[in-house]
Amino acid sequence: MVGVPRGLGVAVTVLLGVVALSDLFAVVAGARSYSLISGDSGFVFAAQHDLEAADNLYRAAGLFQAVAYIACAAVFITWFLRMRRCTGLLAPDRFRRAPGWAVACWFVPIGNFWLPYGVALDMWRAASVTRRTGADPRGTPSWPLTLWWILFAGTTLFERFASSAYRSAVTLTRLRQALVEYMVVDAANIVAAGAAVYFVVRLTDLARRKAEHASAPWGPAVNSPNRQVF
Repeated sequence: MVGVPRGLGVAVTVLLGVVALSDLFAVVAGARSYSLISGDSGFVFAAQHDLEAADNLYRAAGLFQAVAYIACAAVFITWFLRMRRCTGLLAPDRFRRAPGWAVACWFVPIGNFWLPYGVALDMWRAASVTRRTGADPRGTPSWPLTLWWILFAGTTLFERFASSAYRSAVTLTRLRQALVEYMVVDAANIVAAGAAVYFVVRLTDLARRKAEHASAPWGPAVNSPNRQVF
């Protein structure tokens, strides 16, 4: 039977939960900083020592986010590669790119906004189709994948603008606006993490079900060393 990386899938979902917690921490820290900046008659002001303490908390939240994101990204890409190899054995004719693209696609400048989605879509279709049923590759709705990618790519792009605005803020008014933008991004990241969890669980389950019945529709060709190049 084709091995499905279920353990890695569990690890990814746990780390995505940690990422969501780090984003929630950032939202709380951002809200605290925002609440310290008061406005009246067109002027804004804040107590310096309170603002510095809030800024330190916000920086701590950012560090927590960075560590959580790096750890999650490393495990997620490992799972992504393992799933590509697994689904490649289940339906090698469904893929447009070699297995190595499951890793390389994340590091291509600009292209990483759509290449990973293409690889994931091929995996989704490979895990969904069987010769026994003659199902269409698009028969299993791919909305969990699409929803995750829209949220992930959208928040990644928006975060770049929010980060630039925060770093360049030289007035309290602009700082308050930047904090709102960052809180929106962090809140959206929580939703994106939830969508990612559902995608990971769903794809893993599809591959597991396909693998359990692989011997019947595919026969010995599934385990043939010539069917897939790694």
